[in-house]
Amino acid sequence: MELLTDEERLAELSVDQLKQLVGLVEYDPLADPFPVVGWDAVVWVVGNAAQAAKFYQLAFGMDLVAYSGPETGNRDHSAYVLKSGAVRFVIQGAVAPDSPLVARHAKHGDGVSDIALEVTDVDKCVAYARTQGARVLDEPHDLTDEHGTVRIAAIATYGDTRHTLVDRSAYHGPYLPGYVARPSTVVKPDGSPRRLFQALDHVVGNVELGHMDEWVAFYNRVMGFVNMAEFIGDDIATDYSALMSKVVANGNHRVKFPLNEPAVGKKRSQIDEFLDFYGGPGAQHLALATNDILTTVDSLRAAGVEFLATPDSYYEDPQLRARIGNVRVPVEELHKRGILVDRDEDGYLLQIFTKPLGDRPTVFFEFIERHGSLGFGKGNFKALFQAIEREQELRGNL
Repeated sequence: MELLTDEERLAELSVDQLKQLVGLVEYDPLADPFPVVGWDAVVWVVGNAAQAAKFYQLAFGMDLVAYSGPETGNRDHSAYVLKSGAVRFVIQGAVAPDSPLVARHAKHGDGVSDIALEVTDVDKCVAYARTQGARVLDEPHDLTDEHGTVRIAAIATYGDTRHTLVDRSAYHGPYLPGYVARPSTVVKPDGSPRRLFQALDHVVGNVELGHMDEWVAFYNRVMGFVNMAEFIGDDIATDYSALMSKVVANGNHRVKFPLNEPAVGKKRSQIDEFLDFYGGPGAQHLALATNDILTTVDSLRAAGVEFLATPDSYYEDPQLRARIGNVRVPVEELHKRGILVDRDEDGYLLQIFTKPLGDRPTVFFEFIERHGSLGFGKGNFKALFQAIEREQELRGNL
C-alpha cells in the first residue's frame, strides 16, 4: 500500500487524490537502494526574503508557518517557511553582509538552491550514493530541539544545486530545529480558495549542452531513479530554436525531474538564455499541481501574476479539438485564460506557464491539472516554446 507523507496527511490529501494530482504509482521501497519518500522542501535564495515571502502569500495564497532569523539567533540570514497543501517553500535572504548567500545571489539572482527530499534512511542513502560516485556535501548528522530530532545529509547535483536528504520521522516541530512557528499576518479576502495548489508535480533542471545524459545517468545510478520520458528532435523544436529533454523519477513517481539541454538551432533557445542569466545550470521551473486550474489562474492573475500568452490560432486549430476529445472545461474557457491542453494514452492534462518571476529571465512556474495523463504536455511543446521565444525576442535574447 502506498503511504502518505506527513505533509500530505496534514494537507488532508488522499492516495487517490495524489494519483490524479501528480501521477503517483505504487512501488516497493524495500527493493530500492535509495528510497525517496517524496519532496521535503524547495529552498530559495532571494534578494529580499521578507518581501518574497509576502509575495508568495499574497499572490500564490501560501501560508507562512515558520521562521528563522536574527530574532531566533540566526545572524546570517532570514528564512521564511511557506506551505500550500503538501508543497513547502523555504525563502532565504542574507542578513549579514558576508553571508555566503550574498555571493550566491550575485551570481544567480533569485533561484532554487536546494531541492530537499524526504527519505526513510539518510545513512543508507548517503552510503549508497557514495559508492556510486556522488559528491557528499554534508555527512549524515542529527539536528535536535524540544520537538525531536531530524536526521539530514546533502549531496551535490547539477551546477551548485543540492539535494538535502531529510528523515523527519522523529520530529514534530514546524520545520527544522532553529526555526520557530510563525503564523501569517496576511488576511485572505472572503471567498478566497483554501489554497491554489496542492502538490509539487515536477522540477525542471537546465544543464549545459552535452551534459543532459550525464545527469540522467547520475539520477539512475546514484538515486535509483527510472527514466519516464524522452523528447528530442522535432518533439521539442520550433523554426528557430531547439532543446532536448529527458525525465527521471523516483520509484513512486512523486519526485520527477525533467532535465533539459540546448540543441543546435537557428537562434538561441530558452535553455541558452537561462544558462546565460543564471550563470550556469540550475532549476528552471517548478510545476505545481492543482485540482482546479481555472480558479487558480483567475486568482493568480487577479493578484498580478503574468502568464505566457497563447495565440488564438492554438484554440482555433481543428486538429487540437480532434486530438483532445472531451475535457472537463470547455475550450472556450481555456481560451479565455490561455490554458493549454494535451491528451495521451492515459488521459489528459491542463497546463499554463508564468513569465519569469524575477528580474532575470530564469525561474518560472507551471500550473498543471492532471486527469489520468502521466505526461508533460508534449503536444503543447511547440506552442509553449514559441510563446517563450516571443518573450525572448522582446528581451533581445533570441
